[in-house]
Amino acid sequence: MMDTMKETDKIEGLVAATFTPMHDDGSVAYGTIPAMIEFLKAKSIENIYICGSTGEGPSLTLEERKKSIDSFVESSNGHLRIIVNVGHDSVYAAKELATHAQKANVYAISAPAPSYYKISNVEDLVWSMAEISAGAPDLPFYYYHVPVLTAANLNMVEFLRIGSEKIPKLRGIKYSAPTLHEFSSCLNFADGKFDILFGSDEMMLGALSFGAKGFIGSTYNFAASIYQEVMKSFHAGDLAKAKQHQEVAGRMVDIIYKYNGLPTQKVMMKLLAFDCGPVRLPLIEPSEDTIKEIAADLVKLDLINQLNIK
Repeated sequence: MMDTMKETDKIEGLVAATFTPMHDDGSVAYGTIPAMIEFLKAKSIENIYICGSTGEGPSLTLEERKKSIDSFVESSNGHLRIIVNVGHDSVYAAKELATHAQKANVYAISAPAPSYYKISNVEDLVWSMAEISAGAPDLPFYYYHVPVLTAANLNMVEFLRIGSEKIPKLRGIKYSAPTLHEFSSCLNFADGKFDILFGSDEMMLGALSFGAKGFIGSTYNFAASIYQEVMKSFHAGDLAKAKQHQEVAGRMVDIIYKYNGLPTQKVMMKLLAFDCGPVRLPLIEPSEDTIKEIAADLVKLDLINQLNIK
């Protein structure tokens, strides 16, 4: 069973931030989740992060999120380690989701700062995360640091220092920011006590050079083999080869930024790997012409061959 880890263990390798499958009408396609799980397992993915930004968690209702948690857990059947994003602008709704996640027997929970009423200091952030974590007192808790979305651009070393006293199950941080110097400080804080998972796919090689072991990302859903090669080459001491593969990943991420972020990623998932359906409002599905342009850019990148790395 993947969910059995010691308190001091840390996640290594890739954590796929999964999509939430949708029907064309915007309803959640729960029936697609088992096949998606099997697809990820075939790509040697052992850890998933569900209902996050990639999974359109903020656009799902509480009941949809609860049902999604149950569907992912049932489909995984203990073979994937599952971290659930329970974040919500209501701290108490997040706490309710945390309680549900614990009952569902996931590995860990995670949450970002609320984003409507902004949190402006570390102490308030810790109190909010402590309240959420209290909803699942048996589960490890990872703070989701994503300041580009929450505007909570706060000192994460201070968060670890204060949080370690106020959040009993604080395990670490999902660090989705490009500030590698602070990421490194978090890795080394308290003699490396905390599990700091890097969340900027296009900067994996830089994070590896600072000592990163675990990575959470959306493009791992359809391009896991490229990142596995980055890690393998880096650890083998072949920096030139690692840089070559990271360059491919970076150009792939450029395509995502070029067209519109998450909707583009769902299109890429369909073109390259597995159909998870469209995005739901307020996100807008790309036009047919845009989808053709995305496909043409992927051909120029020769991504299909890049994904079939030998």
